[in-house]
Amino acid sequence: MPAIVGVAQVITLGNSSVFHIGDVYKIMPFAAAKTFSGAGSFNTGERLNVHNNLSSTNTTDPDMIDQNNAFNM
Repeated sequence: MPAIVGVAQVITLGNSSVFHIGDVYKIMPFAAAKTFSGAGSFNTGERLNVHNNLSSTNTTDPDMIDQNNAFNM
């Protein structure tokens, strides 16, 4: 279904980023990364008021292997 998209502000895109507006058939990443971040790390906006009194991030990964990108072209 078609969509009407307003203004989009893109500050930066990484090497393997995907920027998508509107309809799409297939999005296939070429790279993968694992990110650990605490509470309030990816908040965006103009006037944020965030209070994180006690925050800890669990970075243990017991399985050691994650899903790969083997068949992405």
